[in-house]
Amino acid sequence: MLKLKVTSVGSSTGVVFPKEALARLKVAKGDSVFLTESVDGFRITPYDPEFEEQMSLARKFMRNRRDALRELAK
Repeated sequence: MLKLKVTSVGSSTGVVFPKEALARLKVAKGDSVFLTESVDGFRITPYDPEFEEQMSLARKFMRNRRDALRELAK
């Protein structure tokens, strides 16, 4: 468990992540992270759940239309 400190960033409020946390999340300065609510609290993740849902739908579509996509690729 890592302790994070809530601090002022200009006129906003932010959290400073230690280097170890950034390395484990595989994010760097300028990247986005997402705070999602879960059963036991909140999760911080570099993955956008909405984007993942869209990609899941795209994969399903591509799987169902594989032959048509192959023809279009010619």
